[in-house]
Amino acid sequence: MTAKSQSGSDSSNELKGLALLFADDERSLQELMKLEIPRMGHRVTVCPDGLTAAAALEKDTFDCLLVDLDMPGLNGIDVIAKAKELCPDAEAVVLTGKSSLETAIAALRHGAFDYLTKPCKLVEIEALLRRVQEKRKLTQQYRALKRRLERIEGTPRLIGASGGMDRVRTLITKVAPTPSTVLILGETGTGKELVARAVHEQSPRAGEPFVAINCGALPETLIESELFGHKKGAFTGADEHRVGLFEVANGGTIFLDEIGELPKAMQAKLLRVLESREIRRVGENRAVNVDVRVVCATHRDLPEMVAAGDFREDLMYRINTFEIFLPPLRDRLDDIPELAEHLLSRFRGKSSSGSRQIADDAIAALKSHIWPGNVRELANVIEHATILCDAGPITSVHLPAQFDRRQLTGAAANHPGPISLRDLEMQAIYQALERHGGNKPKAAEELGISLKTLYNKLNQASDLERTA
Repeated sequence: MTAKSQSGSDSSNELKGLALLFADDERSLQELMKLEIPRMGHRVTVCPDGLTAAAALEKDTFDCLLVDLDMPGLNGIDVIAKAKELCPDAEAVVLTGKSSLETAIAALRHGAFDYLTKPCKLVEIEALLRRVQEKRKLTQQYRALKRRLERIEGTPRLIGASGGMDRVRTLITKVAPTPSTVLILGETGTGKELVARAVHEQSPRAGEPFVAINCGALPETLIESELFGHKKGAFTGADEHRVGLFEVANGGTIFLDEIGELPKAMQAKLLRVLESREIRRVGENRAVNVDVRVVCATHRDLPEMVAAGDFREDLMYRINTFEIFLPPLRDRLDDIPELAEHLLSRFRGKSSSGSRQIADDAIAALKSHIWPGNVRELANVIEHATILCDAGPITSVHLPAQFDRRQLTGAAANHPGPISLRDLEMQAIYQALERHGGNKPKAAEELGISLKTLYNKLNQASDLERTA
């Protein structure tokens, strides 16, 4: 271990210093750590053996432990176990000789954050402690945002008393206490992330991070770095070390939304992570152990994708340990009144008197809609009506014009008067969506237009409604 840090970086000042417990029976290392760890911006308590380290844990709270595996009295794994009881949020890093590599891997399985092989350089320790700082910062930000969200919207809950939603709640109750991987199926906008959050909140991991990522929202070149992190200089633009979302979610749950959009190359890497519970950051060869529950979701037909060669069959079986199907809104129309009232209270804020409600004619109009966009579309409609409604209950007058327009186009065949080409076009689109249960790709295929054209037509109709 060298006596001089090679980093020369001042970036550690950007992160909060750590309260560090260092335990090693080599006196020269003890003296070195007393000198060098404070220079890195951290406070350190140095202990000559495992028993002294355990006593220090009884007296003080630490953010990170740097412990030797082979010490008299208590070994490193014993100290880590003690820390998990007394400082459950502390990250543990183990120091080991090459002959104890198997023991180091065992320490990772017992919850250690990482390990270093002796002899190691101070720059390696400094880089590792920075990773601990970054992870703790992200975890604290997540918890703060979670508390803020709960104050604003309350604890997320599933709305609706229909048979389909009762079954969803039953399945969540059954699977949440287990470590099983969960696959949530359902159309876009049905609330799959809400189900994933419910699984997390009812699990033993509820106090740990819940990290969500949309696999279809990131460029293919960034997905691996986003999920697993990267080393500084690993690729062009990698100007600093980045902690991946699997590390951020360590101890908690990671939600991989739209898993069907994951590129084939990343499917193989994800499968390896699910099987080994280890990740490799981009630019690094050494594996890092992670303890993460995985919940996935998709609106795609995975068996169909497997047959077409677009999705790995082994990954499909690996993520589909337990399946939850979330029904579309058109199959639970009786839930619309409760959903609409819940959304209305959210948009008006908890400070609202609650005297304004949704009139029967508006509810009837909402229940007559096919809802290709599901609950997400309903939320947009209620927000639209909330903006228009200055006082009194929301009525059908406050709903977007598409509701009246579709009723007119639906009756066009029996209407003696003229009808515009645009209305006929929109009638065909709405009817195709209804036949295919709101599935836009299939509706576009039937209509003989591209999916992009279908979205453009629907967006143009929405624009006309807003200006009507």
